Amino acid sequence: MNRYSYILLLCIAGFMNTGFAQKAKTPLKDSIVQFIFTSDVHFGLTKNTFRGKTKVSALEVNKAMANSMIQLKGQFIPNDNGVNANQVINGFDATIITGDIANRMEEGVQSATNSWEEFKQVYVDSLQIKNANNQKSNLFLVPGNHDMSNAIGFHRPMAPKKDAASMLGIYNLMFPEKQVKVFDSILNRVHYAKDINGVHFIFLSLYPDSAERVWMEKDLSNISNTTTVLLFAHSIPNVEPRFFENPNGIHDINEEDKFENLVPERYKDGKDVKGVTTIEQNEFTAFIKKHSNIKVYFHGHENYTEYYTYKGPGNDINLNCLRTDSPMKGRFSAKDETKLAFEIVTINTNTKKLTVREVLWNQPSKTASFTWGQTATISL
Repeated sequence: MNRYSYILLLCIAGFMNTGFAQKAKTPLKDSIVQFIFTSDVHFGLTKNTFRGKTKVSALEVNKAMANSMIQLKGQFIPNDNGVNANQVINGFDATIITGDIANRMEEGVQSATNSWEEFKQVYVDSLQIKNANNQKSNLFLVPGNHDMSNAIGFHRPMAPKKDAASMLGIYNLMFPEKQVKVFDSILNRVHYAKDINGVHFIFLSLYPDSAERVWMEKDLSNISNTTTVLLFAHSIPNVEPRFFENPNGIHDINEEDKFENLVPERYKDGKDVKGVTTIEQNEFTAFIKKHSNIKVYFHGHENYTEYYTYKGPGNDINLNCLRTDSPMKGRFSAKDETKLAFEIVTINTNTKKLTVREVLWNQPSKTASFTWGQTATISL
């Protein structure tokens, strides 16, 4: 072989190791994360009407909703151009419930102890939702304001005055390695993070207040700033003043001030529980600007389905938000039970797309117990 032939062969080899070789790579297989999202299950309440009955317990309504969740495996996702459109549902990586497991124990409402036992019966002991490998999928919980008020007390009478059972139950279920017998609202904060197939899930105690942001800062320091992060909390992002620590007097829970002391951050926007939360929200929006990989905020509390953009008090951020219906206190489904809903969220981690689909799970049709409602696709 002469010198020129040898050089030509080297050039061909180098060319094959670059452009041609890259084109020959096998396309990445779609990497899917899929979960069910609901909130505000409110054990202890009754529903005025449900499936031809009146005054139906939360136990019966939630059993029906859980049964609908189980039956989704094997169904087809609609052909809506979203993630996994027209594909069979092979399973769910998790079921996520963002609080108000129990209802506040005011007049006529059962104790948090009884409510937690009913919740456990439906969603822990009996819920057989499977993942794509046919294994039981994860259940992730965060507390709601009703769970927390039951544990620490409230400015209106409750019976009993305190019952921490749902907070204790949530804590011990989410932290099986820690197991406590007495719940302490300061020591036993219910916040944690989970990674599912490259997506970072952060679960918060009620709202991303200053204490939660300190904890989140440490958590986020352990992941890449290109990793997709999802936040789950009970409260709306434009948080209510009443959730903060009372700024008045001895900073207690009392009938005059009506602050609920549910987060350890003291209210900064004045002294009145009917005020605004501009300072508190601006601090949260600054955190979102700093951590641009936080892509979606999931929450309950207002009891209806909506996919929207939170812009903050200064109209200077665009945070995707997904809120969901309540089976017991739905703003619209309380009057029209065909609007009872939960959400299915499907993420393609390769294309960085998320699609949320509303499942209207209580349909009168004899041929189908559910139908698909609204949908939205979000770029991550």
